[in-house]
Parts: sequence; C-alpha cells; structure tokens
Amino acid sequence: MKRPLYPLFLDLQDRPVLLVGAGQVATQKLAALQTAGADITVVAPDASDVIAQAAARGELRWHCRRVDAADLDGVYLVIAATADHAVNAEVAKAAAARRVFVNAVDDPPAATAYAAAQIVRGGVTVAISSGGRAPALSRLLREVIEQILPSDEQIANWMAQASALRATWKRDEVPLGERYRELLQRLLDGSFAQQQAAKATSATALEEHSATSESKERAA
Repeated sequence: MKRPLYPLFLDLQDRPVLLVGAGQVATQKLAALQTAGADITVVAPDASDVIAQAAARGELRWHCRRVDAADLDGVYLVIAATADHAVNAEVAKAAAARRVFVNAVDDPPAATAYAAAQIVRGGVTVAISSGGRAPALSRLLREVIEQILPSDEQIANWMAQASALRATWKRDEVPLGERYRELLQRLLDGSFAQQQAAKATSATALEEHSATSESKERAA
C-alpha cells in the first residue's frame, strides 16, 4: 500500500513548467497551467488546435518533436500528458534525476505528483485526490461536495471576514486555537443575522401584501 501523500498547492506564477504531449488531455491541463500563470513549454510531435494557436499567440512555446531529457532542465514541474507509457517512463526517469516532480496523467507508476479534483468558490479552493488510484471517485466526491457548499457570494463574504480578522489576530498574537473558535462563532452569528433579516423582510412583505389586499376589498 502506498504511503499517504502530502497535500500541497503550488505557486507556478512565471515558473517554467514542461507539458509533454499536446493532445486532448494536454489541452485540458493547459487551461489550469495558464490560470496559474506558469511559463509553459510544450513538447510533442503534433498539437491540438488550441495548443497550436496558443503557441502562435506567444502564450507558450511548442517544440514540434519528441521529448528529450534536456527539456526538463530548469523546470519546476513536468506534466506527462501522453498515452504512451514508455514516453511517460522516460520522462519520469529524467525527472527523478533532476529531483523534479512529474504528474503523469492516468499513469500512476510514472508519477510523483497527482492532480486533484477541484472546487473553486468565493476565492477558496477545495481539492480532492485519490492519489491517482481512482480519479473517477475524486470527481464524484467533488460533485457531492459542490452540492452542499455555500454559494460563491457566501464564501467570498466569509473569506473577507476571515482575512480582516487575521490581521487583528496577528497583531494581538491570538493563538491558533482561539482564532478558529472566534471565526466559527462570528460566521455562525453572521449566518443567523442574515436568516433573521431575511425572515424580517419576508414578514414585512407579507404584511404589506395583506394590507394592500384588505384595502382593495374595502374599496370594492
């Protein structure tokens, strides 16, 4: 049984990342790398229209050939998005020699990093991983969690409150345990206040509707 993985989020802004392969799977990986602001190099004999067009716009570099071990020099992360296990194995070997993590799509033996199913809402990212053993389960769990999480607006509001409180906590050197309790209480109080406000608004609207109806009946 594999050891548990260490969960981590990477800051790839302006950092060199190598994407091996340029088909459909690589195209899907490309979008996330662009969002992260990575400095992307693609190596593949052929490329999807999306990747070819991105290269033409100068958004990435595309080397139209097979991958070479030297392509991994100086990169922070490698993504092997090919259906060729032999190529993935070569990439994994070159990455290990350079102490670089490699995410081999749907090829766990060649990987040292595993992508997660993600939910991004209100500035918060929730990631779920099966360590490459059951990606479909990770996606299923993501869909379940999506249904129970609050809205973008609600989480963004919580994020703003927590961020503002963090500055005060750091200034006052509030212990972590107390921070969690205070944040939870404030969020609960805020949710309760919102519920009460919504009820009051509904009650007022109902009263106004009733008053209007009574006036119409008298006028009739």
